Amino acid sequence: MQQRQDIRNIAIIAHVDHGKTTLVDGMLRQTNAFRQNQSVAERVLDSNDLERERGITILAKNTSIEYKGVTINIVDTPGHADFGGEVERVINMVDGVLLLVDAVEGPMAQTRFVLRQALGKRLPVVLVINKIDRPAARADHAVNATFDLFIDLGATEEQAMFPVIYAKATEGRAGYTVEDLGPNLIPLFDTILDHIPPPTIGDGPTQLLVTSLEYSNYVGKIAVGRLSAGKLRAGQQVTRIDHHGNQSTTKITKLFTFRDLQRQEQTEVAAGTIVAVAGIPDVGIGDTLADPENPIAMPPIKVEEPTVRMVFRINDSPFSGREGKYVTSRQLRDRLMRELESNVALRVEDLEKAGEFLVSGRGELHLAILIETMRREGYELAVGRPEVIFREGDNGERLEPFEQVYVEALNDYWGSVAEMLGKRRGRMLDIRYGDDGTVYAEYSVPTRGILGFRQPFLTATRGTGVFHMLFDAYLPYAGDIDHTEFGSLVSLETGPVSGYALEHLTARGTFFVRPSIDEVYAGQVVGEHIRDEDLIINVCRTKNLTGHRAKPTAIVESLSPPRIMTLDEAIEYLHEDELLEVTPESLRIRKMVLDHNNRNREAKRVKYAE
Repeated sequence: MQQRQDIRNIAIIAHVDHGKTTLVDGMLRQTNAFRQNQSVAERVLDSNDLERERGITILAKNTSIEYKGVTINIVDTPGHADFGGEVERVINMVDGVLLLVDAVEGPMAQTRFVLRQALGKRLPVVLVINKIDRPAARADHAVNATFDLFIDLGATEEQAMFPVIYAKATEGRAGYTVEDLGPNLIPLFDTILDHIPPPTIGDGPTQLLVTSLEYSNYVGKIAVGRLSAGKLRAGQQVTRIDHHGNQSTTKITKLFTFRDLQRQEQTEVAAGTIVAVAGIPDVGIGDTLADPENPIAMPPIKVEEPTVRMVFRINDSPFSGREGKYVTSRQLRDRLMRELESNVALRVEDLEKAGEFLVSGRGELHLAILIETMRREGYELAVGRPEVIFREGDNGERLEPFEQVYVEALNDYWGSVAEMLGKRRGRMLDIRYGDDGTVYAEYSVPTRGILGFRQPFLTATRGTGVFHMLFDAYLPYAGDIDHTEFGSLVSLETGPVSGYALEHLTARGTFFVRPSIDEVYAGQVVGEHIRDEDLIINVCRTKNLTGHRAKPTAIVESLSPPRIMTLDEAIEYLHEDELLEVTPESLRIRKMVLDHNNRNREAKRVKYAE
């Protein structure tokens, strides 16, 4: 075994919004990755629209910088546990991690998740305390709390003796103490070279484990992974070994390494670095590229199983086909199967009914991002309410997924928050009171109880509360959860929404539709009822024509503004007998059975069957 002293492979891990991508921006700028006159956006690695809009990293990305003649390959990872599949697969490519922790908040829920992955691989850690310029910064507390977290997660003695760097990522400054910040990030670069070990190279034949996939319109599918042993050359024959052990021989057409924000084409690459390979159309994540004369497979990537699933189906509403480009079941199935190639934490099954698919993921957000991505690509579809995936224990008992929920709320609102979590079978694990009147609590809650929790939680805390979830384990079934939720207001007719009709229905609840703008169909959910039962209403009713003249806009202006829901909020709202119609331009909640009479007959049949 040899070591390549000219390379370091690191991943940057942290809780959501603790500054990972901003720090990478500073590292790129200070190693001259950009021209002097080049205009560069903030968080340059958050390259797709969804990442920029939500301010989070969704996909792991590779880049590299050069410092003192050493190439530092950097992998920017997602901070949200719903995208943990990204973290689990890229952690195989690196030899150490930079752990970013906010100087005010300290280690948070997702910090625990990503750190657990790194410590499980026995990787050394460099701790970076970021945002030390915030008014309430507690750098010493953040370091001590992180050390306690290391001990809780079973870190080795070597891992627990981590070096600490203090930083202001937005200004590109770092130092060894809070008081003595340098003008640049050189202390961080030096610490990486000193404490992150160089990659160890195997003596055997060529081996590369594919950990992510990219696509180019020019060269097709590109496989990315770390070359563990041997060499690769453009035009070389390699054997692809999939996770079933099947082998096929193919030829590499293009070979790339990463530099700054670009892929650089190479003729030959030696082991130890992260490479990208083109020319293998059937390659998948977890495959091994090996020497044809001595093909040896590497251990496959292990990813935690999904915990939440939703039914995806073709859109069969009266308005289907109006806005979308891809509407058929074949197109929907092809898109979902294509997603499986790169989204390793996702599962897709065909259901008995044509045009329906059961899609399983790591959480509501994981599936919502997929739906939003498909929507922006021009797909029309309908999705059902999220439901948890149950399992059977060794003794035949029913198991369900539980989440560790970390809640922050003002003391004034804490009573209602604790009551909500109690009704959802939550069990308090820890609670502490901050000096500013904030309550910090940790709960163990069934995933069933957390589905649809965000909106009532924000309402109860007047929008000031914060909560984070982290999958804990499969535990015995906690019992039934009483959802005392509101019913829906359902449209009786198809047609444009009338302000005159809404004026006489405002006492019935909150509306989701806009008068004189939106068009609805029979069976569409147009609002939330004030009671726990559905109510059929006619929002298309117009005023009988008379000699009296009234200004139509006066009625519209007097109405309460409608509640316009985002995709995440609409998914949370769904009831068991409802679907969310998703098109490139609209989100509509509807009943599965659109006809009111058929819905009544079905409800009676179910009632008498019980």
